[in-house]
Amino acid sequence: MWSIADYHYDLPAALIAQHPADRRDHARLLAVDRSDPPALRDLRFAEIAPLLPAGAVLVVNDTRVIPARLRARKPTGGNVELLLLEPADADRPAGPWVALARSHKPLRPGAELVLLDAAGRPAGRGDSAGELVARIASPRRDDGTVLVELDAGRSDPEPPLALLERLGDVPLPPYIERRGAADSTDRERYQTIYAREPGAVAAPTAGLHFTPELFAALSARGIAVAPLTLHVGLGTFAPVREPDLRRLRLHSERYDIPEKTAELIASGRPVAAVGTTAVRALEAAAAGPRAVRPGPGATSLFIGPGFGFQIVDHLVTNFHLPESTLLVLTCAFAGRARVLAAYRHAVAAGYRFYSYGDAMLLSRDPSAAP
Repeated sequence: MWSIADYHYDLPAALIAQHPADRRDHARLLAVDRSDPPALRDLRFAEIAPLLPAGAVLVVNDTRVIPARLRARKPTGGNVELLLLEPADADRPAGPWVALARSHKPLRPGAELVLLDAAGRPAGRGDSAGELVARIASPRRDDGTVLVELDAGRSDPEPPLALLERLGDVPLPPYIERRGAADSTDRERYQTIYAREPGAVAAPTAGLHFTPELFAALSARGIAVAPLTLHVGLGTFAPVREPDLRRLRLHSERYDIPEKTAELIASGRPVAAVGTTAVRALEAAAAGPRAVRPGPGATSLFIGPGFGFQIVDHLVTNFHLPESTLLVLTCAFAGRARVLAAYRHAVAAGYRFYSYGDAMLLSRDPSAAP
């Protein structure tokens, strides 16, 4: 189970969801119990509330996806796409940003790019004449990223998040195909209804299915909704290039756990995590069974076979890519044979996969207890 090839399954391309369900809670839900072989129930996400323990703590990731994809042009006319991942220094968001750059030829340090608006024209700053420029501030690094200075050459640069809101596009994953830029529906639906803290470049997709009506139903069962923030970055969606999971190293991602969330977990109530990002943050901050350290942190935690879970009892998650770290985490949580059997059922039953797809509800495998 330490080879990434052990986490393969066959998925017809037609099952990769290209658009969200007509309503958030109209997505399908596959409920998987702990039996062997697992009993599987085909439901709608709107039916999830009675499946969670009364009085549980539901932990959600309130990160907000930023419009992190920028289009630019070289002075020679060549097109460049920039995906802004995070500030190089979390304490200096106006400084250089870590980015992935896609261009026909490698970009050299010092190269200046003219940023483009939605119509493909050079973007002005809005309050003054002149074009907006992004400068490449580093050579290409081992992980494929570069450092980028936005609104370069000005004494009072436009704040990066404001610039992205004005010029950036929703950073949809490559398996969601759009002929042009993401559409207006993506602006709303590739975002949870409780997103608060800007900083993610991919949505915590298990949370996309929740609605105000569902939260009311959860509250009626005494289920407390507890937020944390983990900004989804390169570490979550980068492809696995190391086939031996024992040697795998993930990129670090920033998180923050509020005091109130830590207090709710310490109360001993069952904990249900919405999404693998919530699981990573909680287990990275674990200070023992049912105890998490509140406050900010960063984690490169890889959750794989034999991991001793200390916090999470139940997991709401979407269906993940074959041979991905997210599928490995899900298998470590609920048992590899059980999860892969559920995936085979989902394929046969025509479930929709990946970011805009359907969801699963899993309970922790007793063998994964601390």
